[in-house]
Amino acid sequence: ENDNKKSNETETMITDDVSTDGNTTRSICNNITSEEAKIEKDKSATTKKKFFKLKRKKVVDPNSTAARYAKKLKNRNTMNIKRKLLHTSWGFLFAALNQAIPRSKFIPCMTVLTSATLLMELLRYRKHFGWMNDALHFVLGSQLRKHEMEGKFTGSTYYFLGVTVSAHLFPKSAATLGIIQLALADPAASYFGRRTRHVYWSRIERGFFGIGRNKGVLGFLGGALVCFPFNYRVLKVAQWGGSGIPGGKSNLLVASLLLGAAGAFADLIVPTPAVTMPSKLFGIPMPPLHIDDNVVVPVVSSFACTKIFALMGWDDQLSLAKYILF
Repeated sequence: ENDNKKSNETETMITDDVSTDGNTTRSICNNITSEEAKIEKDKSATTKKKFFKLKRKKVVDPNSTAARYAKKLKNRNTMNIKRKLLHTSWGFLFAALNQAIPRSKFIPCMTVLTSATLLMELLRYRKHFGWMNDALHFVLGSQLRKHEMEGKFTGSTYYFLGVTVSAHLFPKSAATLGIIQLALADPAASYFGRRTRHVYWSRIERGFFGIGRNKGVLGFLGGALVCFPFNYRVLKVAQWGGSGIPGGKSNLLVASLLLGAAGAFADLIVPTPAVTMPSKLFGIPMPPLHIDDNVVVPVVSSFACTKIFALMGWDDQLSLAKYILF
């Protein structure tokens, strides 16, 4: 009996040891599987991050004139009032030209200007074309940004493209008003956004899936309010005919405010820093293009203008005043 008891105890101990070893082995296997899954997940996340935020190789010769100019220029985080004034001036100029020149002539001219600017951007960092950077810096000087001499395109390329696309896709009056929002909402939203960046509750840190990243609600409101009086004036003096403004002054106020809000919202949704294209796509080298507010703002604003006119019961072929403001 004693021998049987000892034998049973021994078997129980062995069974317990085997069970314990089995649990330990199972636990180790689970840990290994968990670690492998975590590594795979990290690899997947890193791959996605590399695809969307691929760092480009330096395309600027450190001994070139472009690199020398870049050292003197300020980055995009610095307030540049001269640049904003130039931005506004160009906007009013193109709005006036779009209004004064027949569509059949304005769009081809803007297409040529945009294409020529794009060609310049593709060539100016190449050997023997450094004189283009010299010319750019001579004309624009401190109004350039640091990254515009470090391999990226200037804002002018996107500006001309935004004006061209708006004029092509939308009726003349809608395109003109869209360009005016580009002239006013973009720099105003940027100005007020920078001035109120210490107001933390108004900041949009990560944005909504990246949309609006590092922008501010107060900047959006500032941009919309700056546009409002100009929109009101432009619409008030438009050629409404003998019947007057459909809906009267109340519709005019609402439309002016909505249009300003559309321009400021278009600026708000463009994330900072900008979303850029990968350096290569399917093995094909890509130019350093990114989503730019100079394209988004006029196109979105012009589209919004057509919808606001429809909401108010206004004709989208409404003619503005000869000189826009009078």
